[in-house]
Amino acid sequence: MADIKNSEAPISTTTIDKNKVDAPTNNIYEAISIIAKRANQINGDIKKELLEKLDEFATYNDSLEEIFENKEQIEVSKFYEKLPKPHSLAVQEWLEDKIYHRNTADEALEQ
Repeated sequence: MADIKNSEAPISTTTIDKNKVDAPTNNIYEAISIIAKRANQINGDIKKELLEKLDEFATYNDSLEEIFENKEQIEVSKFYEKLPKPHSLAVQEWLEDKIYHRNTADEALEQ
């Protein structure tokens, strides 16, 4: 997984030059599709990592009446909430040419 904690991806919304986004594919729709697929991958990785870290601090209790506030779990959750969103990370990776992509339709035509 990419190092999301040290990413330069913006936390808030920013405007990006369309020409920079579609430059690798010459097709804005294809570029957005690739970015969206990468964002879904990043989101899955973040979710898996977060659940693993939260599980480390979990306290299991048979009683439904007792709910414990675990400070460690709250801190971990707050940390992940402050990270850039998956789509922002994916766009940053795309602009830095860190996403491998290929057009299988072009490959089929060549054969």
